[in-house]
Amino acid sequence: MYVYSIIPLSEIQSCLVSSGDVGCGTFQCFNNNSCEIQGLHHICLTLLHNAGRYDSQGKSFVKDALRCMALGLRQRFSCVSRRCSAVKEMVFSLQRECYSKHQLCLALQDHMDTMGSLVQFHLMFPPGPYVELMNFLLQCGDEVRLWVGRRLRGQCEQHWGALCGGLGGTCSLGQSHPPQHTTSPSPTAEGTLEQPTSADEPDVGIALSKLDNATESAPRVSERTNVTAS
Repeated sequence: MYVYSIIPLSEIQSCLVSSGDVGCGTFQCFNNNSCEIQGLHHICLTLLHNAGRYDSQGKSFVKDALRCMALGLRQRFSCVSRRCSAVKEMVFSLQRECYSKHQLCLALQDHMDTMGSLVQFHLMFPPGPYVELMNFLLQCGDEVRLWVGRRLRGQCEQHWGALCGGLGGTCSLGQSHPPQHTTSPSPTAEGTLEQPTSADEPDVGIALSKLDNATESAPRVSERTNVTAS
């Protein structure tokens, strides 16, 4: 019999209520809890740390996207099931919604060097918000996809060597969708993206399996796969 992992609502809810409107306090509420949702706080700190190096568009993304995430977490947390899988699904869905709504893909195109600190292979374990972020970035067009793929593959090879080349051929690509024709993944309805059909964690293998295609010198658009969390 499958046993669901349950999180005490008060553990995170009390933290969300007391967290401030500015900074990364809201995201810190998801650290060191029984659901093991790691990464939101570090993503926030990394974006804020580099905010001074962004142009007006980049600064606008950082401010608006973090606000979108913080407000969304506060508003939605009390409405989700106490199962960890449901909480994680809510977090990952909110990531996709806020990144798309505030045009992360466009902001990234002019700030690849600055935002490179977000693309870190070792932070993808255990699977969580970082894997969701990487899967989103892999949909941001060929230039960004190549850049992300090269960084991840290079870092992967530093840790695992030639094994990284084999992962691309053995990991499942998951659900396939038609190629996107915009610079940012398109929502299925105004203000929201289609939610995953299961509450599984984002698959590290899905991101890794894109690395082979991402390092090709002339990728074909028809081969692109919409990689989202399942």
